[in-house]
Amino acid sequence: MRLHDKVAVITGGASGMGRATATRFLQEGASVVIADYNEDTGTQTLALCAERGFRDRVRFIRTDVAKEPEVAAMIALAISEFGKVDVVFNNAGLGGALGPVWDIEVEEWDYTFDVLAKGVFLGIKHAARAMKRQGGGGSIINTASVAGLSGGSGPLVYSAAKAAVINLTRAAALQLAPDRIRVNAICPGGVLTPLTDRGNPAAVAKQLDSFQPWPEHGKPENIAGAALFLASDDSEFVTGEALVVDGGLTAAGPNVWKGLRGAAEAQLSQTVVNRGSTGAPSTRRAVGKI
Repeated sequence: MRLHDKVAVITGGASGMGRATATRFLQEGASVVIADYNEDTGTQTLALCAERGFRDRVRFIRTDVAKEPEVAAMIALAISEFGKVDVVFNNAGLGGALGPVWDIEVEEWDYTFDVLAKGVFLGIKHAARAMKRQGGGGSIINTASVAGLSGGSGPLVYSAAKAAVINLTRAAALQLAPDRIRVNAICPGGVLTPLTDRGNPAAVAKQLDSFQPWPEHGKPENIAGAALFLASDDSEFVTGEALVVDGGLTAAGPNVWKGLRGAAEAQLSQTVVNRGSTGAPSTRRAVGKI
């Protein structure tokens, strides 16, 4: 098993890509702390893991990744329950503020960056502290996005936050390399998850199938496989990388909004704050006149 005797912490681990990664890591021999804002999906994920025979190697902690004491607590739980931490996957995410730049409120920008960028910073910070104390290195993995690689692959604020994650990954990799702590990012393309399916997975899956070269949309398990590579010793000489997992989308030169009919126009006619799978309600309002 590729993660035998390793201990991993996964934020956003109670649904979507995080849940798929948690179960894959458990299958590969790891002990896992699942950290997620949503206690309901956290409980469901624990039950799923127990059904698969992993009860003794998995824990859940409710975590707001934008709050430093809660991020520190999830690392502390891994150490108190399993003795160490070898892998931290900073995966928690949401759509955040969607809308035209002239209508987005500062509070909406801050909310989005708090989760998508500050949450990754805090995860790296506390993972690095624990791993440096332990010695022996480790692997930190951050969920970025193809939206962070160009201006045409996602909403404005989301894209800016994911670009920050990519550059933060590279900068942290340089600082932590002497300690044999690897820092890498995964850049998913069109992956069908509770964050992206908008309550209509069949329709969204059809959309995702249509705008990338690969004939099917991405699945959470595809990201779990990439995370497994970056968590395992197979990637020992890989650090500071942004691994693109997108079915050839960026190779084709993405213009996601053009490919999703009506999405570009909708993005400029309304402002949305998408709170993803946190359990908190999303909000929507018409764009105001200037």
